[in-house]
Amino acid sequence: MIFDQDQFDRTNVAFSRFDGEDSTEFNLMITPEAGTSFSVQLASVEKALKLFLRQQEMTDETVVFKRYFVSDYSNQTEIQERIAVSRYTSAVSVVQQTPLNGAKVIMQATLLDGANTQKIQEGNSLCLSRNGYSHVFSTQLHSKNSQQDSFDQTTDIFQDYLETLNIQNLRLAENCIRTWIYVRDIDNNYAGMVKARNRFFDQQKLTKDTHFIASTGIEGRYADPSVSVLMDAYAIGGIRQEQVKFLKALTHLNPTHEYGVAFERGTAVDYGDRRHIFISGTASIDNHGQIVCMGDIQGQIKRTFENISALLADAGAQLEDLTHTIVYLRDIADYAVTEDYINCHYPEIPYVIVQAPVCRPGWLIEIEGIAIKAIHNPQYNNY
Repeated sequence: MIFDQDQFDRTNVAFSRFDGEDSTEFNLMITPEAGTSFSVQLASVEKALKLFLRQQEMTDETVVFKRYFVSDYSNQTEIQERIAVSRYTSAVSVVQQTPLNGAKVIMQATLLDGANTQKIQEGNSLCLSRNGYSHVFSTQLHSKNSQQDSFDQTTDIFQDYLETLNIQNLRLAENCIRTWIYVRDIDNNYAGMVKARNRFFDQQKLTKDTHFIASTGIEGRYADPSVSVLMDAYAIGGIRQEQVKFLKALTHLNPTHEYGVAFERGTAVDYGDRRHIFISGTASIDNHGQIVCMGDIQGQIKRTFENISALLADAGAQLEDLTHTIVYLRDIADYAVTEDYINCHYPEIPYVIVQAPVCRPGWLIEIEGIAIKAIHNPQYNNY
């Protein structure tokens, strides 16, 4: 993994680069200068992405996924125009999770530079096909009946997503690798989302005796404030069962079903030339599900990274293999401490810190990430 940073007209682009056998992956965090309007900052991150692509001698077609973290989605709806422009070349997600460095918008972007790659847009999903695999990114999924409670909205989302997968000849249990579930007013709406997901998964034969899906369930808002639940998802077609491993790290973490939720701590997917490792939203808990370092942000940061390290080790990887991290804080007053800790211990890994209350009030911080490990599996096609 190669880590670096570039400046484009006072906009910072922190990135990781992984070179595979026939394709290269980039993961970017693009941060504009704070103190200007949303329009100026949005234009700055878009311009910085274009300049980065030009510098790397790549085209817009290499952009696979973009997620915008915005500070006030209801009043920043002009970003919808960007989605309309971008959606035919990349999957695009927007979520209100205020960047805590003072910016009004930060972009996370994933790029893939490789030959024989095809993209097809179907509704809210983008399908990227190469080497016998289909990578389906579904974004901005929400119920069309926003007057319903979080239970019913979640049920609608998963039912609609099931139909999306069916169109691609994919199945939830066999092909969905990762979800991101954003819940408005999480202290009041999280329980309804969890209950609906648990019931839906049980109907789909996703149980503690089979497996769940790696996920982050966190505070986040859509432009329409009546939407209680918003979801992004990632599925892969063309993979075999033996290419997927569910990560446990039982020395540090307990199975999630023990406290009534249904998600995997992490999932690893093997290809011919690399292993992708998806780390779910991870907090400061022990292997009994108890909060570690109650009320102590520094202690919780340390334990959270220890838990992530244990999950990565379960996949034969380490923290240095992370392509990026997303850090969620419940209390904005913990930002400076968190930033100092990350800059001291993991200065190279691209990251963003946003305000997003975690689903359990005692958790002050939650962190997720994706790692890539070089491997050699000639029995599988390359990524």
